[in-house]
Amino acid sequence: AGVRMEAEEQSELCFPQLGNLSCRKPRWASSQGVLPRVLLPAVCALTVLLNLLVVIAISHFRQLHTPTNLLLLSLAVADFLVGLVMWPGELYMSTSCWAFGDVACFCYHLVSFVVTSVSVGHMVLISADRYVAICDPLRYGVKVTVKRIQGCVCLCWFLSFLYCCALLREPLARPEECSSCRGECVIAVDVDGGLLDLIVVFVLPLCVIVTLYARVFAAAASQARALRSRVAGGAPRRGAKRSELKAARTLGVLVLVFLLCYCPFYIVALVGELGFSSSAQYALYLLDFNSCANPLIYALFYPWFRRAVGHIVTLRVLRPGSRGADLL
Repeated sequence: AGVRMEAEEQSELCFPQLGNLSCRKPRWASSQGVLPRVLLPAVCALTVLLNLLVVIAISHFRQLHTPTNLLLLSLAVADFLVGLVMWPGELYMSTSCWAFGDVACFCYHLVSFVVTSVSVGHMVLISADRYVAICDPLRYGVKVTVKRIQGCVCLCWFLSFLYCCALLREPLARPEECSSCRGECVIAVDVDGGLLDLIVVFVLPLCVIVTLYARVFAAAASQARALRSRVAGGAPRRGAKRSELKAARTLGVLVLVFLLCYCPFYIVALVGELGFSSSAQYALYLLDFNSCANPLIYALFYPWFRRAVGHIVTLRVLRPGSRGADLL
């Protein structure tokens, strides 16, 4: 019996030859049935495919090269990286032992931190874009230009990278000290760093987003009432266009879904339950699912996206002059 128990313990180790230095094989995914094995890989593939369509559509068609769409393009690149890197990494670590070394582990977590920070930054930029469009429509074209948005996007990626490198400076200097045993891939951030990350990546952006969109919807409601009264009275229309109001509502849905997907993860982090518990794992999966939900929102609310996908799927994008196609 003792020999059998020892053999079973050996079979549960990632690297039996290392003995106590080896981690145990993960059990979480095997105990959850069909979810990690079937549904999550399907969501991963869908995330990559849909965001690739968004990137191709906005990059290819000149009519879609607007400031707001450039923000959506950069956000789609971040979401594409979630499907290409973060989803496979999470699925792999929930079912298998890490076998790629400490440097690869650090690079994986660095990409994860950067992509998350970039996504949050883009939600702030989208909220600011809608704020200017609705609350200061007459000067929107002057304040928000393609070049300025390009600069904001580049700055967002650059600052996110610098911030994450500073946050992970200790694991960067000594990546081999992060893991307590061989076969796991974790990044240790001290309490002060975790609190800083919670404030910088969640609390402050949340306050900015909620404040801006509260003003956006208050202004949109006021302008909608004024528009109805002017139309009824035959007065000329002024203020924000109907298209801008509709875009504000659509992007408001985008921001709302973002908050619904991100809040549970940071709430779990706030109460100190992050680790290998099922609640933390599901919260992390929900955070990653936001990257799949974004292009689904575009498909649901944006006719230009559906038309662009039709051009891409039918290979009409390969025809001469397809970049100038009318999608609006």
